[in-house]
Amino acid sequence: MDKKKSKTSLEGFKEDAPEPQGRIEDKGQVDNDNNEQTVLISLKGKADYEFMISLLPFNLGSSTYLHCQPSTVNSNKGSNNIMWHKGKVTYEDRCKNLGQRGVVVWFTGLSGSGKSTIAVEVEKELLKQGKAVYRLDGDNVRHGLNSDLGFAKEDRDENIRRIAEVAALFKDAGLITLASFISPFQKMRDFARERAGEDSFIEVYVKADVETCAERDPKGLYEKAKQGEIENFTGISSPYEEPDDADVVIDTAELTVEESVEKVLEAIDN
Repeated sequence: MDKKKSKTSLEGFKEDAPEPQGRIEDKGQVDNDNNEQTVLISLKGKADYEFMISLLPFNLGSSTYLHCQPSTVNSNKGSNNIMWHKGKVTYEDRCKNLGQRGVVVWFTGLSGSGKSTIAVEVEKELLKQGKAVYRLDGDNVRHGLNSDLGFAKEDRDENIRRIAEVAALFKDAGLITLASFISPFQKMRDFARERAGEDSFIEVYVKADVETCAERDPKGLYEKAKQGEIENFTGISSPYEEPDDADVVIDTAELTVEESVEKVLEAIDN
Protein backbone atom coordinates (compact mmCIF):
# COMPACT_ATOMS: atom_id res chain seq x y z
CA MET A 1 0.00 0.00 0.00
CA ASP A 2 1.22 3.48 -0.85
CA LYS A 3 2.76 5.15 2.22
CA LYS A 4 0.80 8.40 1.71
CA LYS A 5 -2.46 6.49 1.60
CA SER A 6 -1.41 4.65 4.75
CA LYS A 7 -0.91 7.90 6.62
CA THR A 8 -4.21 9.37 5.48
CA SER A 9 -5.93 6.30 6.89
CA LEU A 10 -5.04 7.68 10.33
CA GLU A 11 -7.80 10.26 9.94
CA GLY A 12 -10.52 7.70 10.46
CA PHE A 13 -9.02 6.61 13.75
CA LYS A 14 -8.51 10.07 15.31
CA GLU A 15 -11.57 9.66 17.53
CA ASP A 16 -10.19 6.49 19.10
CA ALA A 17 -8.40 8.41 21.85
CA PRO A 18 -6.30 6.43 24.35
CA GLU A 19 -8.20 4.92 27.24
CA PRO A 20 -7.40 6.17 30.77
CA GLN A 21 -4.82 3.91 32.37
CA GLY A 22 -3.30 5.40 35.48
CA ARG A 23 -2.87 8.34 37.80
CA ILE A 24 -1.76 11.73 36.56
CA GLU A 25 -0.10 14.51 38.53
CA ASP A 26 -3.16 15.83 40.35
CA LYS A 27 -4.27 12.31 41.30
CA GLY A 28 -7.25 12.66 38.99
CA GLN A 29 -8.10 10.32 36.19
CA VAL A 30 -8.43 11.45 32.60
CA ASP A 31 -11.80 10.65 31.09
CA ASN A 32 -11.22 10.41 27.36
CA ASP A 33 -14.85 10.74 26.32
CA ASN A 34 -15.43 14.22 27.73
CA ASN A 35 -11.99 15.46 28.83
CA GLU A 36 -13.08 15.89 32.45
CA GLN A 37 -11.16 15.00 35.61
CA THR A 38 -12.68 12.20 37.65
CA VAL A 39 -11.35 11.13 41.05
CA LEU A 40 -11.46 7.39 41.71
CA ILE A 41 -11.97 6.75 45.42
CA SER A 42 -12.78 3.67 47.44
CA LEU A 43 -15.60 4.80 49.72
CA LYS A 44 -15.55 3.17 53.15
CA GLY A 45 -17.91 5.52 55.00
CA LYS A 46 -19.45 8.93 55.33
CA ALA A 47 -16.10 10.68 55.81
CA ASP A 48 -14.80 9.35 52.50
CA TYR A 49 -18.04 10.27 50.79
CA GLU A 50 -17.96 13.84 52.14
CA PHE A 51 -14.35 14.13 50.97
CA MET A 52 -15.36 13.05 47.46
CA ILE A 53 -18.24 15.53 47.40
CA SER A 54 -15.89 18.34 48.43
CA LEU A 55 -13.94 17.72 45.21
CA LEU A 56 -16.96 18.16 42.96
CA PRO A 57 -17.52 21.51 41.21
CA PHE A 58 -21.22 21.50 42.19
CA ASN A 59 -23.29 21.00 45.35
CA LEU A 60 -25.36 17.84 45.77
CA GLY A 61 -27.11 19.14 48.88
CA SER A 62 -26.66 18.25 52.53
CA SER A 63 -29.39 15.62 52.50
CA THR A 64 -27.59 13.45 49.96
CA TYR A 65 -25.74 10.45 51.38
CA LEU A 66 -24.45 7.35 49.66
CA HIS A 67 -24.79 4.13 51.64
CA CYS A 68 -21.63 2.18 50.83
CA GLN A 69 -21.12 -1.48 51.59
CA PRO A 70 -17.80 -3.32 51.82
CA SER A 71 -16.76 -5.16 48.67
CA THR A 72 -18.02 -8.73 48.41
CA VAL A 73 -16.03 -9.70 45.31
CA ASN A 74 -15.36 -13.46 45.37
CA SER A 75 -17.05 -13.75 48.79
CA ASN A 76 -19.06 -16.77 47.56
CA LYS A 77 -16.03 -18.58 46.19
CA GLY A 78 -15.99 -22.17 47.36
CA SER A 79 -19.45 -22.01 48.93
CA ASN A 80 -21.48 -25.21 48.80
CA ASN A 81 -24.73 -23.26 49.03
CA ILE A 82 -24.60 -21.86 45.49
CA MET A 83 -26.23 -24.01 42.81
CA TRP A 84 -26.97 -23.40 39.12
CA HIS A 85 -30.70 -22.95 38.47
CA LYS A 86 -31.41 -24.51 35.10
CA GLY A 87 -34.12 -22.91 32.96
CA LYS A 88 -36.32 -24.24 30.17
CA VAL A 89 -34.93 -21.99 27.42
CA THR A 90 -31.57 -22.94 25.91
CA TYR A 91 -28.88 -20.99 24.07
CA GLU A 92 -30.03 -22.70 20.88
CA ASP A 93 -33.61 -21.59 21.53
CA ARG A 94 -32.54 -17.97 21.88
CA CYS A 95 -30.40 -18.08 18.75
CA LYS A 96 -33.27 -19.60 16.76
CA ASN A 97 -35.64 -16.92 18.03
CA LEU A 98 -33.24 -14.13 16.97
CA GLY A 99 -32.22 -15.79 13.71
CA GLN A 100 -28.51 -15.51 14.51
CA ARG A 101 -25.72 -17.12 16.49
CA GLY A 102 -24.57 -15.52 19.73
CA VAL A 103 -20.89 -14.65 19.56
CA VAL A 104 -18.28 -12.52 21.35
CA VAL A 105 -15.99 -10.39 19.17
CA TRP A 106 -13.10 -9.29 21.38
CA PHE A 107 -11.06 -6.30 20.14
CA THR A 108 -7.64 -6.01 21.80
CA GLY A 109 -4.78 -3.59 21.15
CA LEU A 110 -2.95 -0.54 22.44
CA SER A 111 -4.75 2.67 23.34
CA GLY A 112 -5.41 4.58 20.14
CA SER A 113 -4.98 1.51 17.93
CA GLY A 114 -8.54 1.85 16.61
CA LYS A 115 -10.49 -0.73 18.66
CA SER A 116 -13.40 1.52 19.62
CA THR A 117 -13.57 3.21 16.23
CA ILE A 118 -13.87 -0.12 14.43
CA ALA A 119 -16.31 -1.59 16.96
CA VAL A 120 -18.63 1.42 16.63
CA GLU A 121 -18.77 1.02 12.85
CA VAL A 122 -19.19 -2.76 13.03
CA GLU A 123 -22.11 -2.31 15.43
CA LYS A 124 -23.76 0.16 13.05
CA GLU A 125 -23.36 -2.16 10.05
CA LEU A 126 -24.69 -5.19 11.93
CA LEU A 127 -27.74 -3.22 13.04
CA LYS A 128 -28.39 -2.31 9.40
CA GLN A 129 -28.41 -6.04 8.67
CA GLY A 130 -31.09 -6.54 11.31
CA LYS A 131 -28.77 -8.23 13.80
CA ALA A 132 -29.14 -8.03 17.58
CA VAL A 133 -25.82 -6.55 18.68
CA TYR A 134 -24.37 -4.78 21.71
CA ARG A 135 -21.04 -3.01 22.20
CA LEU A 136 -19.04 -3.06 25.44
CA ASP A 137 -16.36 -0.36 25.57
CA GLY A 138 -13.37 -0.06 27.91
CA ASP A 139 -14.03 3.57 28.82
CA ASN A 140 -17.78 3.21 29.13
CA VAL A 141 -17.83 0.36 31.65
CA ARG A 142 -15.53 2.33 33.97
CA HIS A 143 -18.32 4.88 34.34
CA GLY A 144 -20.52 2.27 36.01
CA LEU A 145 -19.91 -1.46 36.40
CA ASN A 146 -16.15 -1.09 36.89
CA SER A 147 -16.01 2.42 38.35
CA ASP A 148 -14.51 1.03 41.56
CA LEU A 149 -11.41 -0.31 39.80
CA GLY A 150 -8.05 1.35 39.24
CA PHE A 151 -5.24 0.45 36.85
CA ALA A 152 -2.88 -1.76 38.83
CA LYS A 153 -2.50 -5.26 37.33
CA GLU A 154 -4.91 -6.79 39.84
CA ASP A 155 -7.59 -4.22 38.99
CA ARG A 156 -7.03 -4.65 35.28
CA ASP A 157 -7.44 -8.40 35.61
CA GLU A 158 -10.67 -7.89 37.57
CA ASN A 159 -11.86 -5.40 34.94
CA ILE A 160 -11.46 -8.01 32.21
CA ARG A 161 -12.84 -10.83 34.39
CA ARG A 162 -16.09 -8.93 34.91
CA ILE A 163 -16.45 -7.97 31.25
CA ALA A 164 -15.65 -11.50 30.12
CA GLU A 165 -18.50 -12.77 32.30
CA VAL A 166 -20.89 -10.08 31.00
CA ALA A 167 -19.92 -10.81 27.39
CA ALA A 168 -20.49 -14.54 27.96
CA LEU A 169 -23.98 -13.82 29.33
CA PHE A 170 -24.80 -11.63 26.33
CA LYS A 171 -23.57 -14.38 24.03
CA ASP A 172 -25.78 -16.89 25.85
CA ALA A 173 -28.69 -14.51 25.21
CA GLY A 174 -27.96 -14.88 21.49
CA LEU A 175 -26.45 -11.43 20.98
CA ILE A 176 -23.46 -10.50 18.87
CA THR A 177 -21.30 -8.85 21.53
CA LEU A 178 -18.50 -6.47 20.58
CA ALA A 179 -15.99 -5.96 23.40
CA SER A 180 -13.24 -3.37 22.86
CA PHE A 181 -10.67 -3.43 25.65
CA ILE A 182 -6.91 -3.01 25.76
CA SER A 183 -6.85 -6.33 27.68
CA PRO A 184 -3.04 -6.34 27.71
CA PHE A 185 -2.50 -9.76 29.28
CA GLN A 186 -2.84 -13.01 27.35
CA LYS A 187 -4.03 -14.91 30.41
CA MET A 188 -7.15 -12.74 30.75
CA ARG A 189 -7.91 -12.84 27.01
CA ASP A 190 -7.73 -16.63 27.23
CA PHE A 191 -10.11 -16.45 30.18
CA ALA A 192 -12.58 -14.41 28.10
CA ARG A 193 -12.39 -17.02 25.32
CA GLU A 194 -12.97 -19.83 27.80
CA ARG A 195 -16.04 -18.14 29.29
CA ALA A 196 -17.62 -17.47 25.89
CA GLY A 197 -16.65 -20.84 24.45
CA GLU A 198 -14.04 -21.59 21.79
CA ASP A 199 -16.60 -21.74 18.97
CA SER A 200 -18.28 -18.49 20.03
CA PHE A 201 -15.26 -16.22 20.44
CA ILE A 202 -13.45 -14.13 17.82
CA GLU A 203 -10.28 -12.41 18.98
CA VAL A 204 -9.47 -9.35 16.86
CA TYR A 205 -5.98 -7.93 17.33
CA VAL A 206 -6.13 -4.27 16.33
CA LYS A 207 -2.46 -3.72 15.61
CA ALA A 208 -0.66 -0.37 15.67
CA ASP A 209 2.75 0.58 17.02
CA VAL A 210 3.21 3.08 19.86
CA GLU A 211 4.33 5.83 17.48
CA THR A 212 1.18 5.53 15.37
CA CYS A 213 -1.04 5.48 18.45
CA ALA A 214 0.72 8.55 19.85
CA GLU A 215 -0.04 10.41 16.60
CA ARG A 216 -3.74 9.77 17.19
CA ASP A 217 -3.60 11.00 20.79
CA PRO A 218 -5.24 14.47 20.91
CA LYS A 219 -4.66 14.87 24.66
CA GLY A 220 -1.00 13.98 24.77
CA LEU A 221 -1.37 11.08 27.18
CA TYR A 222 1.41 9.07 25.56
CA GLU A 223 3.77 12.02 26.02
CA LYS A 224 2.70 12.39 29.66
CA ALA A 225 3.32 8.68 30.18
CA LYS A 226 6.81 9.01 28.69
CA GLN A 227 7.48 11.86 31.12
CA GLY A 228 6.37 9.70 34.03
CA GLU A 229 3.26 11.77 34.75
CA ILE A 230 0.90 8.81 34.16
CA GLU A 231 1.53 5.46 35.81
CA ASN A 232 0.75 2.00 34.40
CA PHE A 233 0.25 3.21 30.83
CA THR A 234 0.16 0.28 28.41
CA GLY A 235 2.97 0.33 25.88
CA ILE A 236 5.02 2.82 27.90
CA SER A 237 5.20 1.91 31.58
CA SER A 238 3.06 -1.24 31.52
CA PRO A 239 3.45 -4.19 29.13
CA TYR A 240 1.16 -5.28 26.32
CA GLU A 241 1.34 -8.96 25.41
CA GLU A 242 0.58 -9.39 21.73
CA PRO A 243 -1.93 -12.18 20.99
CA ASP A 244 -0.35 -15.57 20.36
CA ASP A 245 -2.81 -16.57 17.67
CA ALA A 246 -5.55 -13.98 17.08
CA ASP A 247 -8.45 -15.00 14.83
CA VAL A 248 -8.25 -11.68 12.98
CA VAL A 249 -5.33 -9.24 12.75
CA ILE A 250 -6.04 -5.67 11.62
CA ASP A 251 -3.10 -3.34 11.05
CA THR A 252 -4.70 0.10 11.27
CA ALA A 253 -1.50 1.80 10.12
CA GLU A 254 -2.16 0.14 6.75
CA LEU A 255 -5.93 -0.42 6.54
CA THR A 256 -8.68 2.19 6.48
CA VAL A 257 -11.63 2.08 8.86
CA GLU A 258 -13.84 0.72 6.09
CA GLU A 259 -11.38 -2.07 5.23
CA SER A 260 -10.99 -2.94 8.90
CA VAL A 261 -14.76 -3.16 9.42
CA GLU A 262 -15.13 -5.43 6.38
CA LYS A 263 -12.58 -7.89 7.81
CA VAL A 264 -14.49 -8.12 11.09
CA LEU A 265 -17.85 -8.57 9.36
CA GLU A 266 -16.40 -11.40 7.25
CA ALA A 267 -15.14 -13.14 10.39
CA ILE A 268 -18.57 -12.88 12.03
CA ASP A 269 -20.31 -14.22 8.91
CA ASN A 270 -17.94 -17.18 8.77
